[in-house]
Amino acid sequence: MTDQPREGTLQSTAVLTEQTDPAGIEPGDGAAAEAAAGPRAKARTLRRMLRQPVTLFCLAMLLLQVVLALGAPLIAPYDPAAPNVANKLQGPSGDHWLGTDDLGRDTLSRIIYGTRTALLASTESVAIGLVLGVGLGLFVGYRGGWWDRIGMRIADVMQSIPALLLALALVAVLGSGLGNAMLAVGLIFAVSFMRITRAVVLAEREKLYVDAARVLGLRSSGIMLRQVLPNVSPPLIVQASIALGTALLIEATLSFLGVGIDATQVSWGAMLDASRQHVSEHPLLAILPGAAITLSVLAFNLLGDGLRDAGSPRSAPRAGSGKKAKLPIVSTPVPSPDDALLRVDGLTVTDRNGAQLISDVSFHIKRGETFGVVGESGCGKSITAAAILGLLPKGVTIAGGSIRLEDSELAGLSGEALRQVRGKRIGMVFQDPGSALSPVHTVGRQLTDAIRAHSGLSKAEAHDRAAELLTLVGVPNPQERLKDYPHQFSGGMAQRVVIAGALACDPELLIADEPTTALDVTIQAQVLDLLASLRERLQMSLLIITHDLGVVADSCDRVAVMYAGQIVEQRSVEDAFAEPKHPYTEALLAAVPHSETDGEPLATIPGRVPPAWAWPQGCRFNPRCPYATDDCRTGTVPADADGVRCLRVTELQLAGAR
Repeated sequence: MTDQPREGTLQSTAVLTEQTDPAGIEPGDGAAAEAAAGPRAKARTLRRMLRQPVTLFCLAMLLLQVVLALGAPLIAPYDPAAPNVANKLQGPSGDHWLGTDDLGRDTLSRIIYGTRTALLASTESVAIGLVLGVGLGLFVGYRGGWWDRIGMRIADVMQSIPALLLALALVAVLGSGLGNAMLAVGLIFAVSFMRITRAVVLAEREKLYVDAARVLGLRSSGIMLRQVLPNVSPPLIVQASIALGTALLIEATLSFLGVGIDATQVSWGAMLDASRQHVSEHPLLAILPGAAITLSVLAFNLLGDGLRDAGSPRSAPRAGSGKKAKLPIVSTPVPSPDDALLRVDGLTVTDRNGAQLISDVSFHIKRGETFGVVGESGCGKSITAAAILGLLPKGVTIAGGSIRLEDSELAGLSGEALRQVRGKRIGMVFQDPGSALSPVHTVGRQLTDAIRAHSGLSKAEAHDRAAELLTLVGVPNPQERLKDYPHQFSGGMAQRVVIAGALACDPELLIADEPTTALDVTIQAQVLDLLASLRERLQMSLLIITHDLGVVADSCDRVAVMYAGQIVEQRSVEDAFAEPKHPYTEALLAAVPHSETDGEPLATIPGRVPPAWAWPQGCRFNPRCPYATDDCRTGTVPADADGVRCLRVTELQLAGAR
């Protein structure tokens, strides 16, 4: 299959998008539609905040403090540093609403100017902590390995020292002053932010949408910053709000001890220090700055909780989707058997303990062919797909064999070379669409990112291509749905979006890893019909991984039956169902419900698939096989010329599907 007909086939779908959607946005107005997604998200956040009275109160307090800090020279009635000994320690009056201190300075003016110092100190220190801590935590958490070990050992050393003691030590080295004090506090916060970010990234990087982004060929930096970071932001928002309050307390403490601000600045902590000797004469000198510190810390903490809840799209209710759009089916000539797009020869994958997760797996997929891999859970089907795409988990490696896509060897490929294969030449549809899509980005953002990762298209052109892909997979009103988040799609429609993402760069091979398991029966049929239509329309090959023989019968041309990390039979679907050659294939077919079993107990396979570290000797199916002999329990069982891995293949007459 050459590039020219593939491009022409996909371009022929453009006619489906040359129409105006209900919102009045033309396909050519991609930039305007993309720009409209931002205001919609902000409007949703604002509506949720309006339903949170505590959040609104805290926000109003913070805005008041910002106004006081910025307008202090205009709002304060007196110079906060100008003494007037004749008016010292006065109570509230018409001239001095909150009284004066021991030097006759106006307390209200000093509270207002102290607000400026508090906000400046908090913002400066938290900004330093966020930039350093989140950046380092994101990097070490995503990369893992020695980077993670070294980073965490440094963090352990830093956190073993009390924060205030470390701040005092840094101030002693750097010198007194607000800037140096907040730099010291920012370095302390950086360690805390790094640990929290690293912890949530360790969990987030294992989720399916990260693998989906890698399959689409996005760079590691792009995945970290544009995919993982937004998804780990809620706990960071809460931590940042707590850190703002903590920074305010530390600044007040340092000023109280005389190592924070200099004599020309005003701080609530310094006001508390000055009031110690006059508490009995003038209690307001201590109460007012203390109340300001307390209320500010509470406001920061409660505001962070409210913003997290209001801004997260995960808290929104789920919505349904529209009906399935029928796609025209274009028949594609079946390629010759020698025209193999993918060849897997002798593939062996082991874990860090040396256990073979898959052993000597060999198969090929022809151009335009639908090839199925079937077996129970734990047989190694998904590991095989992960090996093809270079997505094996940490500690799992390819120990032997070859994976060739046309003339390109994929086994051992890494870095930029592997990124060019993912998404561009091989796409993948994951089992759970809810996990394969990032919950904090619109589907339009995710599709355009995938498109632009492998093309020179502009943002508007990528947006138009994304709408074309949604039309192709049967999502109605594509221009409008591009602005929606994944939770606003039903399960079937979300899976269509995942398929659209896998097709973003017109791959030659599409791997579908149990694409219908998370869907109900009706939607399963629609998704399978869609995959079949797309395979014929786009002239691509399709690898379906499933444990459902019904899916194989309906969709596949050939099938590989997999058990305990080995392919035990590999034939055309018609032959495998009519005359199975391996006892495991016969057992799987017998367990499929059909009309003749009405009133009879359904056949089952005794036992279960053993774990990789306990594969049986000889034929790995022998503990569950009714035909096993002593010879089956010893030695090795190679595959014959037809791909059947059974010593008694010529003796047994096995029952096919009924």
